[in-house]
Amino acid sequence: MHTVLLTLLIIVSIGLIVVVLLQSGKSAGLSGAISGGAEQLFGKQKARGMDLVLHRITIVLAVLFFILALAIVKF
Repeated sequence: MHTVLLTLLIIVSIGLIVVVLLQSGKSAGLSGAISGGAEQLFGKQKARGMDLVLHRITIVLAVLFFILALAIVKF
């Protein structure tokens, strides 16, 4: 049981790393940090298309990661 959980944890970890690296950056350097940060904080722009899918996959994989990590500790 421990081996199966550990294998699943490794697969989910690699998937999480890949999905996070595929996401686009939220700012474009220093100018994006000054002006673009306010746009994203106060703007009404929503993620669309591939960014939305990657965001949702990231959330699912992160939850799975924590559940598997806690399950490994128990078993």
